[in-house]
Amino acid sequence: MPEGLKENDPFPEPIITPSTKAPAGHDLDISREEIIAQEIVPEDQYKQLETYTRKLFAFGTKFARERGLILVDTKYEFGEINGEIFLIDEIHTPDSSRYFFMDGYESRQQKGEPQKQLSKEFVREWLITHNFMGKEGQQVPKMSDAWINTISERYIELYEGITGKKFKKFPAENALKRIEGNVLKALKIL
Repeated sequence: MPEGLKENDPFPEPIITPSTKAPAGHDLDISREEIIAQEIVPEDQYKQLETYTRKLFAFGTKFARERGLILVDTKYEFGEINGEIFLIDEIHTPDSSRYFFMDGYESRQQKGEPQKQLSKEFVREWLITHNFMGKEGQQVPKMSDAWINTISERYIELYEGITGKKFKKFPAENALKRIEGNVLKALKIL
């Protein structure tokens, strides 16, 4: 990394920090060399994964910029079936990515202020503040309706920022039936 970077300064070029699934718990950080040495994937396939990752990040960066956001970091999950690589799981969502607002970014950087961001980080920070770190035996702390609404509002803000569309809230009742119907509809298409 270049000398003199401050927190939240962009890297000259995005870096890739691979991880792999652990048998239980969180993902495990692993280097490119370890992935190849452990034969998790062959070197040519790993190079293809890096290519996909860079292209996806470039797309996400451009897409976010057009909407007044900065894609700070993200994760992409890949799988393989019969030698073919598939992108799996969500991408560019607040659960997989962090975004900063372009408006005011430079000013906040110059003043050393925290960046205004859209991500799930604020939920993680709240959980840690309430002594929950996802460890075995821990119970998720009770969230007030006001806090749940705050979380919802932040996710809606990101949705509207990314899509440019107004979010349409559905009533809470019959949510399970709506989800089931949407899943069945998607399965017919697949």
